[in-house]
Amino acid sequence: MTPGPVRHVPQPAAGAAAPGARVGGPPRGGAALPGLPGLPGLPGLSAPALRRLRHFAPLLPALATVLLLAAPVGTGDVSTSGKVTPADAASAVLVATAAVRVLRDRARPLTPAAAAVLGAPAVGFAAAAATSLDPGAGLAGFLRYVQVFVAVPAAVVLLLRDRRDFGVVAGAIVLLALVQGAVGTWQYATGSGASYMGEDVRAVGTFGPSDVMGMATVVAYGLVVAVGYALVPPRPGAPRWLRPAAMCCAALLVVPLTVSFSRGTWIATAAACLVMVLLAGRRQAVRVLAALTAAAVVVVGGLGVGSHMISERAASITRVTDAPDSSVTDRYTLWAAALGMWREHPVTGVGLKRFPAERDGHAGLALSSASDTAGAGQAFAREPLLSPHNMYLLALSEQGLLGCTLLAGGWAALLALGLRKLRTFPRRSGRAPGLAAVGLLLWQCTDFLYADIGGPSTVLTALLLGLAAWWALHPEDGGAR
Repeated sequence: MTPGPVRHVPQPAAGAAAPGARVGGPPRGGAALPGLPGLPGLPGLSAPALRRLRHFAPLLPALATVLLLAAPVGTGDVSTSGKVTPADAASAVLVATAAVRVLRDRARPLTPAAAAVLGAPAVGFAAAAATSLDPGAGLAGFLRYVQVFVAVPAAVVLLLRDRRDFGVVAGAIVLLALVQGAVGTWQYATGSGASYMGEDVRAVGTFGPSDVMGMATVVAYGLVVAVGYALVPPRPGAPRWLRPAAMCCAALLVVPLTVSFSRGTWIATAAACLVMVLLAGRRQAVRVLAALTAAAVVVVGGLGVGSHMISERAASITRVTDAPDSSVTDRYTLWAAALGMWREHPVTGVGLKRFPAERDGHAGLALSSASDTAGAGQAFAREPLLSPHNMYLLALSEQGLLGCTLLAGGWAALLALGLRKLRTFPRRSGRAPGLAAVGLLLWQCTDFLYADIGGPSTVLTALLLGLAAWWALHPEDGGAR
C-alpha cells in the first residue's frame, strides 16, 4: 500500500503559546502558576493577586500577633505567672517561621553588629536568672524577657523584606488601634468602662480594668504610626489615599487616647509626635504646629469640648511633685523600693520576677496595699502592686547594672542608628516607615519612664521593637520596593 502524503505540523515558535492554550489569566484545573512553585491556582484570583498573596504569606504570623489582640482575654489573677494569650501563641509561630526561613536559606541573616545589638540583652537576662534566689521564677522570667526583647524583635527583622512589608504590619497596628479605640470610646460614652473617680467612664477596650494601660498603649502605637505616614509624602507608586487616610486615623485615635485617662501615655505620645514633626522638616513643622494650635483653640476654647474629669487629669500632671495623688505617691514609693533592691545587689539584681517578693522589705509605709479596679464587666477587685511602673528601674532592681545597661543600651543604639538613617535617607523616596519606626521607639522609651511590661499588650511592644530594629539595622536602601 502506497503511503499517503506526509502532513507537516508547524511547531510553535519559542516563547509562543501552544495550540489550545489560554493566553492570560490563571491556568485551568488549578495548575501551578509560572514562577510560583507549589502554589495552586485559586478560582476567582488572578495571577497578580496570587503573587501578592504568596509575597505576604510570611507576614501572616506577624499580622495574627497584632490582630488577635482585638479579642477579649480574661486576665484572671494578675499575681500568677504563665498566662499565654492567643497573641503570645502567634508570636511563637512568628519566631518559628523566621527560624525555619533562616535554616532553609542557609545565609547569614544578620550582620555581627546587628546580632550583637539584638542579642546582647539576653546576657543580662541569663545572669539575673542564674543568680536568682528563686530558680523557677528566674527561668520563667528569662523565657518571657527573651521572647519580648530578643526573639520576637529578631524574628520581625528577619521576616520583613522591604518598606511594603513594614507598611502592611504597621497598617495592622493602626487597624487594631481603631478597633480598640472604638470600643473604648463607646465605653466612655455609655458609662460602661473601668471605674474612675467613682464613675465607669475610663476607656480600657477589650483589655478590662485589670490592664487599664492596654488600650491606651495600643491606641498610642496606632496614632504614632498614623502620624508618621501623614507627615511625609508617600513613596512613588504608593496609593494616593494613603496620606489622607493616615491623617483621618490619627485624628480619630486622639479621642480614645484622651478618654483613657493615662497621663504617662499622653506625655509619651505628645513627646514622640513633637519629635516626629520636627524631623519631618522645618516648613512641615511650622504648618503642622500652626494647624494643631488653631484646632485646639477652636475645639477646646470655642466649642468647650473636654469634660471636667479630662481637664482635672491633665492638670494633675503639673502637680505630681507639689501635691501628688495616691497613685503618684505609690509610684514614688515603688521607685524608691527598686533603687533599694539595686543598692543591695548592684551587679545582677535580685533576680527576674523577684520584685514582688522583695517589695515589702524595701518599700516605705506610704505604699498602698493594692489598687482598686472595677467596671467594664468586672466586679470590684484589689490588684496587688507587682512592679515599680518604670521599666528602667524594674530592670535595674531585678537585673542589676549589667542587665539594665545591656537592655537600655540596645534601645539607645537602635534609636541612634534609626535617627542617623532617617537624616541621610532621600526625602523623596518615602521616609514614612522610618519616621514611624523612630517615633514608635521614642514613644516606648518615654513611656517606660512611667510603665513597664505586663499584660496581653506586651507582645505588641515586642513587635514594635522589631519594627524599629528593622529600620535601624536594614541595609541603607531601607527596602527600596
